[in-house]
Amino acid sequence: MARLNLWRWGVYGLAGLYFLVPLAASIVFTVDVPGQGLTFDAYTRIFSTDGFVTSLLLSLELALATIVIVLLLMVPATVALRLGSPRLRPVVEVVCQLPLVVPPIALVAGIITVLKWGPEHLSHTPLFQTFVAIQNPDFPVILVLAYVVMALPFVHRALDAGLRAVDVRTLVEAARSCGASWPQALVRAVLPNLRGALLNSSFLTLALVLGEFTVAQLLGFQPFAVWIVNVSGSQAQLSVAVSVLSLLVTWVLLLVLAGFGGRARTTSRG
Repeated sequence: MARLNLWRWGVYGLAGLYFLVPLAASIVFTVDVPGQGLTFDAYTRIFSTDGFVTSLLLSLELALATIVIVLLLMVPATVALRLGSPRLRPVVEVVCQLPLVVPPIALVAGIITVLKWGPEHLSHTPLFQTFVAIQNPDFPVILVLAYVVMALPFVHRALDAGLRAVDVRTLVEAARSCGASWPQALVRAVLPNLRGALLNSSFLTLALVLGEFTVAQLLGFQPFAVWIVNVSGSQAQLSVAVSVLSLLVTWVLLLVLAGFGGRARTTSRG
């Protein structure tokens, strides 16, 4: 038993070094300026740098829209599979896992082809304005649609794991016997028991949108990840400081999510 614990702590230690050493090196790079010593100027300049606030707000807006759309699509679909169409589960699983197989560059190539085809063939129809509107740089809806597809594998797995731990059929039947409609049964009986799965899905989608670079860059938009790369060309220390700060914020959100989910499970048991 003592030997097993030794191996366990050894693995934990190696994993900690693997993650913490690069992070510590990045922090040292941002605060240690040759000839000046320790300075936090890179961090104080973040909020005053051109494009920081606008790109971060754009990414947060894209993340919020993506979370809402993907949950509106996947929650009813996964619940319906549990209740009435279990034979379709393999089909849905394959479809939801496709974004893991198709590389982002191929997804972008398809999106660009469609965006080029639309104006050429629909220039004299009302749909032409739709193609223009979804590419608005202030809020590119086309990015939201791409992120929804990319988030499907993570959201599906999180929701499926949450539904496995809940007797959905019993909850829905109890709600229906009390006079609730199908939407009311879903909102009032099922969703409260999926709070942890919904939070996990939302966090994974948020992390995906904040860190996604390839699709946004190739489509010509500048959310937060693209802004970091563009800044790194002229202000390497500032870009590393932004990356460290965003990583720390992500960790804080993960800890808050874990604490909130644990509190919800404790409350439900009590």
